[in-house]
Amino acid sequence: MIWLIGNKGMLGSEVAERLEREGLSWVGTDREVDITDPVALADFAAGKDITWIVNCAAYTAVDKAEDESGLAARLNRNGPANIGELATRSGARVIHISTDYVFDGLGTRPYREDDPVNPAGVYGRTKAEGETVLLAACPRSFILRTAWLYGRRGQNFVRTMLRLMKEKSEIGVVADQRGTPTNACDLADAVAAVLRSGSDSYGIYHFTDEGETSWYEFAREIQRLGRETGLLDHDCAVKALRTDQYPTAAHRPAYSVLSKEKIKQVFGLEIPDWRESLERFIIGERNWI
Repeated sequence: MIWLIGNKGMLGSEVAERLEREGLSWVGTDREVDITDPVALADFAAGKDITWIVNCAAYTAVDKAEDESGLAARLNRNGPANIGELATRSGARVIHISTDYVFDGLGTRPYREDDPVNPAGVYGRTKAEGETVLLAACPRSFILRTAWLYGRRGQNFVRTMLRLMKEKSEIGVVADQRGTPTNACDLADAVAAVLRSGSDSYGIYHFTDEGETSWYEFAREIQRLGRETGLLDHDCAVKALRTDQYPTAAHRPAYSVLSKEKIKQVFGLEIPDWRESLERFIIGERNWI
């Protein structure tokens, strides 16, 4: 049986759909089982034949983490450690989601899994620590780092841009930070591929959609598709900003493109371009309204 932790979140809800679609035996939990409490985890797992734990739960409020470092550490470091210890005791394997924020963003070519981490803020630091303690507690773990995630559940950059473009005549978007938008559907497909594979090539992997862009270019593509699909009915000027013109509490990586060569080779994945996945998402947005 697969235990999906964080099943109600942006990614977890997509993973849940994949598990249902493939007829896999699974059980899901969200905040009702506290991953920072080893006893709560053990009590839930008792009597269940759990062979996989997929952890989609995390503290993801990047800016708030600067003021809530203790909470971020409990969820992003202690949580994975507890999950790993439980998995080792029960003989289960783990899939855990991590982030591009473990890097400082000073790179100039796509980051590989073996590049040294150097997080610049609390969120990235606690996620990097979570990777380390999980692998120490349960070496039979797969860690998938991702970036710029958006999906059908909850708020995200795509929906925020569409809303602002409907409400305003001009918006500003940072143009000097580069990365790769990632549709949660595609990351859920990657999680399912790991589950199906039976692979014992444990360790860290990178997954985003293909290609790279800036937040500004991402916003312009959202606008273009929004106009084409009728989600946007008027023009909104999109102004390119520098990072220093849009200050935030937490440092954002200037460059966070991740290399996907390892995950493609090990699991035989075909990863769509970010523009293709964005178009699918926006067509879906039009259909759900």
